[in-house]
Amino acid sequence: MKTDGGSDAAKRRAGERAAEEIENGFVVGLGTGSTTAHAIRAIGRAIDDGLDIRGIPTSFQARQLALAVGIPLTSLDTVDGIDLAIDGADRVVDAPDATAHGALIKGGGAAHAREKLVDTAADRFVVVADPSKLTDRLERSVPVEVLPDAHTVVADRLAELGGEATLRAAEQKDGPVVTDNGNLVLDCEFGPIDDPDGLATRLSGLPGVVEHGLFVGVADATYVGTDDGVDVRRY
Repeated sequence: MKTDGGSDAAKRRAGERAAEEIENGFVVGLGTGSTTAHAIRAIGRAIDDGLDIRGIPTSFQARQLALAVGIPLTSLDTVDGIDLAIDGADRVVDAPDATAHGALIKGGGAAHAREKLVDTAADRFVVVADPSKLTDRLERSVPVEVLPDAHTVVADRLAELGGEATLRAAEQKDGPVVTDNGNLVLDCEFGPIDDPDGLATRLSGLPGVVEHGLFVGVADATYVGTDDGVDVRRY
């Protein structure tokens, strides 16, 4: 489920600041969500001014917006690598003394499988967020993308790990949310997550799980848009 909160102005500042990191010739991972959309629009304006880059979208939504603003697109199997990925997050651990500092929960838009593929392939991964996404520890439900035939089996396995899984329902159609990959999403409540790295490892090992929304040790920085500027956390 998407996370509400944060002003559009703060999101815009974060997205536009991240877009300033792009250099001529870059291959850029284009994330999904309202904050990243500001970055994509800023990249489009820079291309109008002569910037030469290629983008790899992480979702149908990101692809459509990128095409609308004139970003030339490519794919992972046609490039040597990704220079920079820009993406949002539903939660970001903001606790410098904690081992989980910089850990993320993503997947509110059900695009986390492709997002993780692109973000982890990038030389640098920059998160864009507003202050409402910051937390001292992860407590939000973790999205888990699953093969359709496996959703009941995976839900049982998640219960064995202490989670309570709910099949994500669509809002403007009957039935469940279906991802861009043709899969389903379980939103799993674990309560406070004290060891995101350990939980991520256990989730990845469950048969039927395509990808989960815990991003641990992946982000290089978070750009946090505020009322009067951008604060940068580096990891």
